[in-house]
Amino acid sequence: MAQTIRRGGKAVRKVAAASGTKRKVNAARRQTGSLLDQVMQWIPFSEETLHRILMVVILGGAALLAWIVASMAGVPQLAEAEMAMIASKSGFEVKRVEVRGVNRMNELKIYEKVLGQRDQAMPRLDIATLRDDLLQLSWVKDARVSRQLPDTLVVDVVERSPHAVLRRDGKLTLIDETGHPLENVNPAKAKGLLVLSGNGAEARVPDLVHLLDAAPALRPQVAEAEWIGSRRWNLTFKTRQVVALPEGDTEAASALLTFARMDGVDRLLGGKVASFDMRNPDRIYMRVPGRADELAAAARAEVTAKANAAAAKTEAARSAVASAAPTKAPGSKTAQD
Repeated sequence: MAQTIRRGGKAVRKVAAASGTKRKVNAARRQTGSLLDQVMQWIPFSEETLHRILMVVILGGAALLAWIVASMAGVPQLAEAEMAMIASKSGFEVKRVEVRGVNRMNELKIYEKVLGQRDQAMPRLDIATLRDDLLQLSWVKDARVSRQLPDTLVVDVVERSPHAVLRRDGKLTLIDETGHPLENVNPAKAKGLLVLSGNGAEARVPDLVHLLDAAPALRPQVAEAEWIGSRRWNLTFKTRQVVALPEGDTEAASALLTFARMDGVDRLLGGKVASFDMRNPDRIYMRVPGRADELAAAARAEVTAKANAAAAKTEAARSAVASAAPTKAPGSKTAQD
């Protein structure tokens, strides 16, 4: 019987390779399916919920992309401008400005900052930037800007309080309790305030306040405080008497407290002593005006007294010698006669 041999069929190796590839694909599919099943088991919601979440994410991304494209085209700015125009035509624009909390500072400086917002539509008013501009004013410690519809802008100001006067280069400048400069003043306006001087004294105001708190009885009597050599304080009282304090916050507070106790017992303030040097913790040096002249005069008086006494003693001796010499009687004659 004749046998037909077909030529051009697949080789054995090719068939084996195709079979192996098919097995690998099926194994990979089974493994992937099992991993996906495990992941789905770990997720705490159903496949339908997951599908919804994916749809929301896709729609959100599409909306974000649309917004980016619209922003690049200027659509939001046009819409904002149109809304501002509509609000302005409806009466919602800045027509009045109301400033509150101003007592010491020049109120016109507030209006100079705010009046630039006049006739602006309320929706386009940049309150944050306006507040930052107000905080640049030396007297403004804090500020709050708010809209009072339909046409009023309200500015609430918290002012800084003048605490002392800084004297430098012949000028007087008001400063607050932190050393922040407020404005230049004349001596009449600075009357009654503590006067500070010395390089860097304005940065030491909180330390000075703490120092004076150590002796509250003396605090109202202090008229001036000088920061010496960036190291220590000299305090001048209203009696123009000066106390030189040592270096260090603790040492200075202790010395000032000691001086307060001494003043309470011996009434140092208002006395003859012009200055008290307390830099040495073991002793106090006091200077009395004119004391050196008094001592010199006393020394001269003592020398003069001693000289007068010596002269008087010499004169007395001469008188004694003269009285002891023999005298000649009137009309008597000597042996030669």
